[in-house]
Amino acid sequence: MGTPDPSRAYAATAWPLRRTSGLARSCHPGPVVAVTATAGALGAGVGLDAARCILLVAAVLSGQLSVGWCNDAFDARRDATAGRRGKPVAEGSVSRRTVWTAAGIAALLCVPLSLACGPPAGMVHLAAVAAAWAYNLKLKATALSWLPYVIGFGTLPAVAALSLPGRPGPTWWAVTAGALLGLAAHLGDVLPDIEEDRHNGVTGLPQRLGATATRLLLPVPLVAASAVLAFGPAGPPGPWGVATLAVAAPAALAGLLLARTWRKAPLAAAAVVAAADVALLLVRGTAPV
Repeated sequence: MGTPDPSRAYAATAWPLRRTSGLARSCHPGPVVAVTATAGALGAGVGLDAARCILLVAAVLSGQLSVGWCNDAFDARRDATAGRRGKPVAEGSVSRRTVWTAAGIAALLCVPLSLACGPPAGMVHLAAVAAAWAYNLKLKATALSWLPYVIGFGTLPAVAALSLPGRPGPTWWAVTAGALLGLAAHLGDVLPDIEEDRHNGVTGLPQRLGATATRLLLPVPLVAASAVLAFGPAGPPGPWGVATLAVAAPAALAGLLLARTWRKAPLAAAAVVAAADVALLLVRGTAPV
């Protein structure tokens, strides 16, 4: 008997690990974790018990995974042609078929998990997931590219509130602020890649506006979301509202002023303001009291 070739044994082990890692990275883990964690925090904020909160998190997680995998699988050829880094399907770390399969399984799991939160919450969440799939498959390259983001972020507080026993529904200002943050998320996400997207035939709203106009527009929904969260609820804005407003406007302005020397400055400023807005949203709650 000969001595086993260690390189072959390593390759046999490394390939499944590489494929698993590629599958994990292709789901867009950053946004998946951020949105899922926000959903859990919103659920706890409206008073869901542990079991219902876990169910809400599972529903949102399955939906986000399906959307992320769908995005990478559908854009694989375009990403490969453009030579984009950090795209596991385009790089060959995992097959397109595997990612499509994962997206389909996650979408199927999302249906019963969402409906288990209650029919109203489930239908609202499934509509948001469907809108995100529509963005991946079609709307990304149209003037309506902003709409799925507005629907997805705007309905997140609604899903949390509708998961409550008795289903009181969300406040108008929580939904409005979420929708504004969704618009900002779309502008900020696309901004660094506008010229490359144009070259590849992707002509959503930011690409049609151009990099300069998108950069100037980005602070508007962010600051507007801060104002809605600060002044929407009855009574004075309180220290949290005042603090958020004090952060939002200067940060947005700094992003614009630094854009000439740091291309990602508007996006960094948007992330700071968005984090402050989300924190204020969690403090304010999403259900009527």
